[in-house]
Amino acid sequence: MNSRNKLVVRLTYAVCFLTALPVISLKSQHTIIKGTLIEKSNNLPLEYASVALLSNLDSSVIAGTTTNAKGDFLLAKVDSGDYIGQIVFLGFKTKYIQLSVSKNSKEIDLAYITMESSTDLLKEITVTGNRINSTNKLDKQTYSADQFEASKGGSAIDALKNLPSVAVNSAGEISIRGSTGFLILINGKPVVTDAQTILSQLPANTIENIELITAPSSKYDADGKAGILNIVTRQGVDNGLAIIANLQGGLPSTTDFNNLEKPSRFGGDFTINFKQNKWDLSLSANYLRNDGNGRREGDVFTKNFINHTITRFPSLGERSFDRYSYGARTSINYSSNKNNVFNLGIFASKKYQQRRADIEYANSTSDLTTNTLLRQLNYFNSNLQTKEGEFLVGSLDYAHTFHDKSTLSASALYEHANLIGSTLNKNINLPDKNMVFQQVINPYTNPISGYRFKLDHSISIGTGKLESGYQFRSDHQDGKFDYEVTPNVPQSDISKFRGTAKSTNHINALYSQYGGKLSELQYVAGLRYEYASREVILSSDTNHHHLDQSNLFPSINLLFPFKETWNLKGGYSKRVQRNNNFELNPIPEREHSETLEQGDPDLLPQYVDLVELGINHDFDKGSFFSTLYFQHIKNPIQRVNNVYADSILNRLFTNAYSARLIGLEMGSTTNFGRWLTLYLGANLYNYKISGRLNVLGETSTINNSNWVYSFNANTNTDLGKDWSWQVNVNYVSARPTAQGEDSRFLSPNTSLKKSFLEGKLSLSLQWQNINLGFMNANQQRITTYGTDFYTTTNYIYETDVFLLNFNFKLNKLTSKAKLPNSEIGEKEF
Repeated sequence: MNSRNKLVVRLTYAVCFLTALPVISLKSQHTIIKGTLIEKSNNLPLEYASVALLSNLDSSVIAGTTTNAKGDFLLAKVDSGDYIGQIVFLGFKTKYIQLSVSKNSKEIDLAYITMESSTDLLKEITVTGNRINSTNKLDKQTYSADQFEASKGGSAIDALKNLPSVAVNSAGEISIRGSTGFLILINGKPVVTDAQTILSQLPANTIENIELITAPSSKYDADGKAGILNIVTRQGVDNGLAIIANLQGGLPSTTDFNNLEKPSRFGGDFTINFKQNKWDLSLSANYLRNDGNGRREGDVFTKNFINHTITRFPSLGERSFDRYSYGARTSINYSSNKNNVFNLGIFASKKYQQRRADIEYANSTSDLTTNTLLRQLNYFNSNLQTKEGEFLVGSLDYAHTFHDKSTLSASALYEHANLIGSTLNKNINLPDKNMVFQQVINPYTNPISGYRFKLDHSISIGTGKLESGYQFRSDHQDGKFDYEVTPNVPQSDISKFRGTAKSTNHINALYSQYGGKLSELQYVAGLRYEYASREVILSSDTNHHHLDQSNLFPSINLLFPFKETWNLKGGYSKRVQRNNNFELNPIPEREHSETLEQGDPDLLPQYVDLVELGINHDFDKGSFFSTLYFQHIKNPIQRVNNVYADSILNRLFTNAYSARLIGLEMGSTTNFGRWLTLYLGANLYNYKISGRLNVLGETSTINNSNWVYSFNANTNTDLGKDWSWQVNVNYVSARPTAQGEDSRFLSPNTSLKKSFLEGKLSLSLQWQNINLGFMNANQQRITTYGTDFYTTTNYIYETDVFLLNFNFKLNKLTSKAKLPNSEIGEKEF
């Protein structure tokens, strides 16, 4: 088949898949100029480089664009004539190319253009002041993590909480635009895990950029009802050695809850990158001990309509955490030539958490009508929950670029995780505390293994690019759960508290999408097909719980610049939030003396339609964006309560019928001279959930809605003489749930930084969760209720925490070190 016939086949395929989009693009009668920018030292692509077409007569700008993640650029509708191509990128020598476009030219392919580092220029540049870097592109918003100084020495969660769309509550649970389900990518690679667990292990110091993709295109996994967070980490820039290291220590606690142990807070991390011609080696390691003290104040009652009684059990006591994690990641990247790149990654880590809840209960049972006291018992419950996981991940990637600049990439990943834990409850008499009258322990082992294979292809067709791919992923979990009670008293349903729960997930996916430019309009449209199979096998149930689903996930993103500094942005994406194995496990765990917790093996995944329309504006001293968005959620999963016994609530997962969310988010960065930068982000939405809940065979109708808002404020002040000061505030208002409400949450922070040796060394003092005795920071009340119960618990954690962070840099680190991360194991931690 000759080259002309190949082109016809490719065009026909694009037209069949995306109807009119490629056809419209091919109607252009002008010349197309395209090419790819790469670094001379390592043949890696340059993203966001500026490419301009200048008049040969007066050097005026005729057209311009920027390169994408693969270094590609395209200038469409170029008239015949003589031009100068100008390529500019910070840290590299500006390149000029003489171009001559004839009337008969349909396409000029400049192929690979090498850019040479300007080391002299880099040495002379001095950056003064602080600025929060944020950009709005066709399919994502990008934020520079370096601007969030208060997060240094912490985890990725500490950096994320500053984004306008992101909110973090008292338990560290992350939500985007009010939804807790989203997909995590590490350097563009999917991580199908619990977001909180993954991000709590990733040091904030290793993060270069945070990319928020709220309406993902079809090439991404369909997982994540709120969209995608892509964490871009650092690597070296040029041949040689680059090092970044951090040490952190916590000062004595300023808040005393009379907890059993004093909290410890210290840690360190480093990233080393070495480049030499075709080889790029990266190594990253970290250790973080981050304990937290606190207390909880609870009030609960249950009604027994058969016995005509009401049982109250208010509580007060300790709620503290011992937490540590450590791990190492390594990446070996080899570019045999500019067309073939190999990457091998290995990741090993361990995470441990011990949660102590030593609580005094005052139980009383009274007549429901007369309130006459029938019986009373005061006791002390010592509750100790431990979780630990060991994770090992290996990944191998290969990318090939053909002569026609089409690309083919393959990726394989394998992970094994060993998860173990237990919950110990001791009920002890009061006030003497000298007798244990009941002890309950729930030990478990829960190993998980899985793998993923992915194949992607991209090719330029007309004025745009067609991308297609296939993906297969699978995971298997084999959980064993036990239940021991001392003394061994008769319990009719004790068999359901023990047993095994095995789950298997298989997902096959195909996608194709086409993106290009029509006049000034940029677009990407595509379709993804997924077939998912899930099976849960329980030792206590002869029936296997099997679910097969076949779904299409369309997407489209548009960006239209209508003035020099203004553009409109729109998007639609269909997403799915799959059930993790914790939600599917029906074997109850005695979470507290008052609480059982269990899942449902027949839970349905959540499906969501995302629609957004926004406007972006760049002005002389900053930028502004505003986005109106809508979400419709089918089968929203709810964590609800019902009465198991007079003094025990059963907390479990179930599907509601539907929910909808409509909101508006805004963000603005303003530079007030060279010394002050102010960033403001806000999010306002209305959430409504409705339908019937099925809770262990009992049905109820819900119809709950309310307005929710959150805001983030961040200031960077250059105090001169290498001193800088940052203040940030994160606030989330009260939020409705299926059976109640979560109260507001406030977290103010500040940091003072001093730099030495031209920025190679720095020392910062961080003041986290500022309270000053009156702000009620770092606490949140959770309230739920039904016809036969009411429960409210206020979780109060440490405030006015002080940390010292020491940072060292040798040479510059930048983005996209392909360090692997956990793919499936940590979601069950």
